[in-house]
This record gives sequence, C-alpha cells and structure tokens, in this order.
Amino acid sequence: MRRVIRFADLERSDVGLVGGKNASLGELIGHLDPAGVRVPDGFATTADAFREFLAQGRLQGEIVAQLDRLRAGSPLAEVGAAVRAAILATPLPAPLVDELAEGYARLGREAGRTDPDVAVRSSATAEDLPEASFAGQQETFLNVRGREALLDACRRCFASLFTDRAIDYRERLGFDHLSVALSVGVQLMVRSDLGGSGVMFTLDPESGFPEAVVVSAAWGLGETVVSGQVDPDEYLVFKPLLKDPGLDPVLQTVCGPKRHKSVYGEEGLTRIVETSEEERAALVLDRAEVRRLAEWAVAVEEHYGCPMDLEWAKDGRSGQLFVVQARPETVQSRRRGTVLRRYRLTGTGERLVDGIAVGEAVGAGPVRRLQSPVEIGSFPDGAVLVTAITDPDWEPLMKKASAIVTDHGGRTSHAAIVSRELGVPAVVGTGRATEVLPDGQQVTVSCAEGAEGHVYRGNVDFEESETDLDSLPATRTKVMLNLADPAAAFRWWRLPADGVGLARTEFVVAHQVRVHPMALLHPERLSAEDRRQVDALTDGHPDRAEYFVDRLAQGVARIAASRWPDPVVVRTSDFKTNEYARLVGGAPFEPVEANPMIGWRGASRYYDDRYREGFALECRALRRVRDEMGLTNLVVMIPFCRTPEEADRVLAVMADNGLARGRNGLRVFVMAEIPANILLAGEFAERFDGFSIGSNDLTQLTLGVDRDSDLLAHLFDESNPAVTRSIETLIATAHAAGRHVGLCGQRPSNDPAFTRFLVDAGIDSISVTPDSFAAVKQQVAAAEHGRPGAK
Repeated sequence: MRRVIRFADLERSDVGLVGGKNASLGELIGHLDPAGVRVPDGFATTADAFREFLAQGRLQGEIVAQLDRLRAGSPLAEVGAAVRAAILATPLPAPLVDELAEGYARLGREAGRTDPDVAVRSSATAEDLPEASFAGQQETFLNVRGREALLDACRRCFASLFTDRAIDYRERLGFDHLSVALSVGVQLMVRSDLGGSGVMFTLDPESGFPEAVVVSAAWGLGETVVSGQVDPDEYLVFKPLLKDPGLDPVLQTVCGPKRHKSVYGEEGLTRIVETSEEERAALVLDRAEVRRLAEWAVAVEEHYGCPMDLEWAKDGRSGQLFVVQARPETVQSRRRGTVLRRYRLTGTGERLVDGIAVGEAVGAGPVRRLQSPVEIGSFPDGAVLVTAITDPDWEPLMKKASAIVTDHGGRTSHAAIVSRELGVPAVVGTGRATEVLPDGQQVTVSCAEGAEGHVYRGNVDFEESETDLDSLPATRTKVMLNLADPAAAFRWWRLPADGVGLARTEFVVAHQVRVHPMALLHPERLSAEDRRQVDALTDGHPDRAEYFVDRLAQGVARIAASRWPDPVVVRTSDFKTNEYARLVGGAPFEPVEANPMIGWRGASRYYDDRYREGFALECRALRRVRDEMGLTNLVVMIPFCRTPEEADRVLAVMADNGLARGRNGLRVFVMAEIPANILLAGEFAERFDGFSIGSNDLTQLTLGVDRDSDLLAHLFDESNPAVTRSIETLIATAHAAGRHVGLCGQRPSNDPAFTRFLVDAGIDSISVTPDSFAAVKQQVAAAEHGRPGAK
C-alpha cells in the first residue's frame, strides 16, 4: 500500500489517489516548471491510507450510524460533532505514522533544516472538480513544526472531512460520504507571514470576462484573504497584452485597507495581528510582481485548458513568489455563455450601506444579523444575512439567505466565493453593515448596478430579463455600446457588440477622480476646506497630477479592454462650467455663465490658457492607455468643436501632449452636434477620421429648443426634417471623404422608425446603452433586410 507520495510523483489524474488539491500541486511541479512557476515542495498521504485509518476501530460503522441519524432528523451540528470526535479519538495506524515521519524528515533534509515549518492541507478526492467546488470545506493548518504536531494536524484534517459544512454540501450535491476520501498534503511553508499572499483568478470572478487576471493581495499568510478578514489590494491584468514585454498590462490597481494580517504564533500555528499604518497605505505587490503572477496564472490556465483559481504567496525573506494551490474555477466557467440574464432596479429607495457587489442579481428580505453560524436555528428562509465575515461553517446557513451582506472581505473572500456558487447576491466589505442594519428591517440588496453593491431600505422594485445571444442576427451596420461606468464594462462582454461608440471621460472624472484637474495643479487657489478634501482624496499620491492621470487611465483602460480589439471611442471631457464647478476644488477655476449649455465647453476649453493644463492631464491619461498599456483600439473623440480653426488648435495641443493623429494608429473623431459641423463637414473631414452624431445637441441647436425645457418638450424631435436632412447631408459628405459616421444618441432605442431612417441613410454605426442593444440589433437587421441588396 502506498501511504505517502511525493508531490513530484503526482499528476492531476491522481485525484482519486490524493484528492484534487494535492494532485494539482503535483501537476504544477511536474509540468509548469519550464514556465518558471515556483511551487513549494511536499508530499501527500493517499486515499488508501485514509481508508485504512477508517477501517480500524469500527470508525466506518460509527460514521454510517451518525449519518443515518442525520437523515432521520437529528441536528447537523450534533451529528458532525459526534463523527469528528470519533475520528479524533482514533490513533493513526503505525505504518502511516512511520511513513509520515520519514516523509517529513526527508523534506527537512532537502530544505536544509530540522523540523521545518509546513502547511498541512486537506485534499478530498471529490475536491476541485470542474463541476463542483469543495474548496475551503476541510481544514488547513499553517506553521506546523515537529513530528507530533504534524501527526496531530493530519488527524485533524481527517476529521475535517466531516465538518458540518462538508456534510451539508455533499448531501446537497448527492455525493456519497464514504466514497470520498481525505488526503493530507504536507508542504513547506512560504514565509509569507513576513511578506504577503493572496488569490488570483484567470477570469473576472463577477462577470466571467475571460481576458482578465484578477489578483488579490494582503500582508501575511493567506488565510485572512480567503476568509474575508481583510479587504485586500486588487490588481487587474489584461491577458492579451501580457506577451509583449514593452507594454504594461496592469490596467488597474486598488489599494485595500488591509487592517489585519496572519503571522506565526509564538507557540506554533498562527495568530492575527493589526497591520501598521505604513502597511495599510502601501501596496503588497509592485507591478513587476503582479505581472509575473499573472503570467504564471495564464500558463497554468493554458496547461489545464480551463479558467483557474489559484493561491499564491510571497516569501518575506527571499522575496520570491510561489503558487501554493491551483484549482479549476467552478462558477463563471459553468454559466451558459449564450444566455444573458440581467437584473435592473425599476424603483428607488434610500441607500443604507454600500460595498463590493458579488454577482449581478437583486435580493430582498428582512435583515437577520448574526455573530455566529451556530444561530442557524433562528435564521428564517429568505432573510438577508448580515454579519462581519463568513467562513465555511456558515455555508449551511448561507444557502437559506435571499442575500448576504458583510462588514469585511473582498471579491475573493469566502463570502464572495460561496455567494457566487449559490447564486445569492452579496455585498461584501461594507465596513459597517452590522452597525446600521437592524434586525427585522426590510431591505433590498442590489448587485445589478456595477462593481459597487448597494443595500436599500424597504422593497425596491426590480425586473429580471434574459437574452438569448445566439438568436441575435448579424448586421452590416455596426451596433455598438454607450458605456460610462468602467466598473460595469465587463458585465457586457458577452454582448456581440462591434465596440464602444461612446465612452464619456467626464463620468470617470466625476466618480473616480472627483477633483477638478486645475485644483490638483494649482492648490494655492483653493480654500482651506477644498485643500482638506483634495488631500484626503489624493492620499498616497505624492504627485497630485499623477493622481488624476492614474485614475482616469485606469477607468478608460477597463472600458477599452472590455471590447478589445474592437474600437472604443472615448470622448474627452465635456462638462459644462457649472458641472466642472461642482467637482472638488472646481469653483475658483470656472466662470459663472448664463447659459452653460452653449458656453465654455468641449473643444473651446482645451487650448484655452485657463484649462490647457487640465486637458494636458487628460491627454497624458489617454496616451498611457494607448502607448504604455497597449490598448490601441482606443479612438479619441473631440466634443463640441465649433469651427475647423478650433479643430486645428485642439489637434495641435493634443500633438504637443503625445497624441498626434496617426501616430501609433491613433484615430481622432469629432462629435457632430452643432449645425456648423454639418455645414462644414467637408472641412472637418479633412481634420478628423470620423464623426459621431450627438442627436440631442444637434436637435437642440438646429431647432433652437432647450432640451431640458418642459414647456418646449413637444417641439424637441430628432425626427424633425431639419435634423434628419442634416444627418443625411453629413453622412453623404463624410462618406465622400472616406470618413466613418456613427450616432450615439438614445433615439434608436426608443424609435424603430428612426433606426430604419439611419440605416436607409447609410449610417456606419449606431451606439446604444447595453440594455437596449438586443432590441436595436434586431431593428437594424429588419431595416437592412428591407433595403435593396441587403443581405
């Protein structure tokens, strides 16, 4: 009988012998070394050794009897405790003790130290399968030293095959309890207690977007990240650009608070301590380390042929990175790729607390605030679970909840992982849910509004819809998306859109930067209160200008990556002066205008000395996305450009800031929203590569109607002949010059007749909001079918 096998002698086909976790470690060591993937050495006990253990002392009969009691109605907690007690009271067989001791001694000799510190991990033979995730249900013990401590940890791992959550999970999925064996992995510790650790996915865990690697990181041992005890750093890496060493594929970096870390305990094992202020403010990984981890993750994914969920660790003494676990991702990879299910709030309510959205659904119910999973008996089906953090002991309770809200945890915490698998919406890392959500209060938990989740007071109406993407027709006219919120961009990757026709930088500035760019460059003009707010927002950024560039670049890059390699048209900022003034520190830099709608906005600001420096920061951000990150599908679009001479001045300023039209394939479009853009379309076509019709402003300025006036609403009509003839004229003139023409207004979403008009006029693209995409795509196809020669 083989009771102990070295990792190096295992492959992933050995799941039945040593469980999914240990088989995967063997696969990594044996096959990923050429890719540079480092994995700590170790060995595993076998399923045969576990069954030999159960065969002695009539353990198997005791387990069967206890499980029969469970099915007869005995409490899960009582049955689980009885099974575990019986296992812990049974000594390990002498042959297994001898082989464990020899394997441990050999590991120490090869590592050059006596009684090495090891991680002792449970690996079930039904674990980490593509169709089910048993991750986290059995125990792991870190910083185990010495022969006796190792033997005790092994026996505790055996017992953890029958934790309450593991019993419940196998019952729910129909797995035979005694057909599952427990292998114990013994692996050299990485001194991440002195460094950092975390997890990474080879797809976006919320949307399933397959071209991203998402890395989470915290100080110390990895148990705090997995359990959700810390809110970690998060890094987003774009896979398609990883292979080019001259590009920076790290699109987004978020510094988490990381208030605690797990370190070695004084008497062995581990303890939780608070982090220092310096640790909380600093990133765990630099960009080179993030890139290396992402390269390893992609190599592992390519080898396994499926999306992966990995754990990594950084040794604080050597600075080396290691992969310590790898398993198939089991939530997004199992979703039907051709059906898009979406939730949308149709009502409103008071927002009580916010956090990270897990999933994309909406749930509602009464709040049930718990401190411990032992209170499961008091938890009614369909309630909203509110707690500080969850761990695997909470799982039998979590499946009863309509939604879950936690104080702590990130997108890779236990609460997030299990919520995704159960399909239960969750808002994690709120910081204060247990303080502000009282027992019994009716709430609605929404994860349908982007990366941020919200908890609303009362029952807020919502609707659910499904779109069969396979049923959408092909069209010659491109149908593109209007996107504003970078956090929501990945949600729509499955839509068969032809790119993004309008991404508004002012949304990113308003929500992610929040500071007027000139306030960052000229703080001497700010009030004391504005300076305080700017200092708070830019904390951790010694260079205030770099804060603006970094935030804007990250937001734009996320949108550009979501549709790569299709074009993504990014409009430079088009705030009105009154809107700019509302940004932090904006008032000193903005004049008071009687009519901001047709005032100092768009192109007229970019070359003006009062804003030229601010526009330069925008150009730096866009250049970073294109030239440094490599997202050359980004197309720059200039709004509200009144004259060809103004266009020349703007293009010159752009070129001065590294955004010369044609350089590195840069295309520059102009908004067609002023009658002058139509009348002088030939001159504008000499300066720009394309036009995008802003139908709202074009209608307003053609008809002389304030689009926000209730009194004149009956006159505001994009289908008025004055407007439609302008559109026809622009398309004909632009096409004669070989220029692209698109439209990014909302009218096609509401008016099939207007869509038909655009198609008949020969428009090249129509850009709409994601929730309107399917309907407009079908309308375009119908319009094309009615045209002579249409396919």
